[in-house]
Amino acid sequence: MDYSNIIYIKNDHIATITLNRPDAMNALSPDLLSELKHAISIVSVDQDLKALVIRGNGRSFCAGADLLFFDSAFENLSLLNPYIQLLNQCFLDLENLPIPTVAVVQGFALAGGLELAMACDMTIVSDEAKLGDQHANFGLMPGGGSTQRLPRRVGMQRAMELLTTGRWLTGPEAVDWGLALRSTAEADLDTELESLLSSLRDKSRESLSWIKSITRQGRDLSVSSGIQLESSAFVQYLATSNHPKEGIQAFKEKRKPEF
Repeated sequence: MDYSNIIYIKNDHIATITLNRPDAMNALSPDLLSELKHAISIVSVDQDLKALVIRGNGRSFCAGADLLFFDSAFENLSLLNPYIQLLNQCFLDLENLPIPTVAVVQGFALAGGLELAMACDMTIVSDEAKLGDQHANFGLMPGGGSTQRLPRRVGMQRAMELLTTGRWLTGPEAVDWGLALRSTAEADLDTELESLLSSLRDKSRESLSWIKSITRQGRDLSVSSGIQLESSAFVQYLATSNHPKEGIQAFKEKRKPEF
């Protein structure tokens, strides 16, 4: 597929998908979502990749759904369900990738943009960024997962405040609330990102995949059920992969493992 709404780059074990509709503040049009879904599918099977970065071109990460599309959808309501299904499948595919994912947010991450960031495992934001769910400001409701992911990230009371008041958070506030991992000056976003990625490049993709999968599966289990899940996965991973053996051998030989 030729991309015109996103930019896909692979370099040094890291994939980067950049939303590339800067004049529309990277609004999530059907065409952009189709390209995003395709790129995510490429990332999912590339065994060389250790992480995926999602970012936006221009002055904002993503301001949400494409309002021009919704103007046409109100005239033809049959367009709504395919759009919302595509939107959510993109986010679920992103969430289920077997490698860590990092959203890098400058400017606005609102409504669908916030939902996209929450589908990533970690988020790095600029201090000046604005994050929020503004559906209620315009008589709308979320359709891309905010009602489900937001309470799991920040707790029910804080989620209800953001969902019902349309309040925006700054970068430091997003960190304080648990919506973001780190906040930094916008000029330092790439440096902060590289600090994180440099710790991922030499890791075992298999190890990262097992860790991410079991952590996510166990999120809604009881502690005892989650530990049973982890114990079974631990035995299965060590029995089926040569990476643990290489890791232990490297530790014994005082060298870096080669994965």
